[in-house]
Amino acid sequence: MTSRAPRVAFLHTGAVVIPPVADLAREHLAGTATVNYLDDKIVADLGDPERAASVPERLIDLAQAARAGGADLVMFTCSSISHLAGPTADAVGIPVMRIDEAMADDAVTAGERIAVLATLPTTLTPTLALLRERAELAGRAPEFVSEVVAGAFEAVAGGDRATHDRLVGAAIERLAADADVVVLAQASMASAAEGVDVSVPVPVLTSLDPGIRRLSEAVAAL
Repeated sequence: MTSRAPRVAFLHTGAVVIPPVADLAREHLAGTATVNYLDDKIVADLGDPERAASVPERLIDLAQAARAGGADLVMFTCSSISHLAGPTADAVGIPVMRIDEAMADDAVTAGERIAVLATLPTTLTPTLALLRERAELAGRAPEFVSEVVAGAFEAVAGGDRATHDRLVGAAIERLAADADVVVLAQASMASAAEGVDVSVPVPVLTSLDPGIRRLSEAVAAL
């Protein structure tokens, strides 16, 4: 551990994730200073052919600002940018962690049939890539089924969390019937799992809690 209090920078692509991340940070990162960086156009721009190429450089700029501000490591809290963590770390020179990596590790050891749900196609593709990466590292070859839950992102973006949770919850129940585990690709989907955990007979995995727990281990090792 460093002689001063360690500092962690969270890099977000949506403001909705900041409060739950902050709550978990208070629980698991006692004595650690945290700072939040937000670019709430990244997800939209990933789907824009004219702007998508700007995203890697923007992430590097934010991570460089975090390092200049004294951050010992950065955590990406959005699955849509997880695949850019490695290149960003290489460019900036401090570790960049992925909040969904621990969830992916749990998923690939939970069974052979993994159902993946997202509310945006820009999140589904990198999440599937991450799961395949972690499965290969674990020596496993699970089968994947996936779905983008129509209307859910639009609902939560418009402030209708209840509709988002209802749509995602229905998708969880439907896909769980033929899966060993259900993965929710976005941290913002976690609230939907709370209403179905009892009725669904397989694990429903979200990224925030395991991701922050793994982060706490990394901070302890500084």
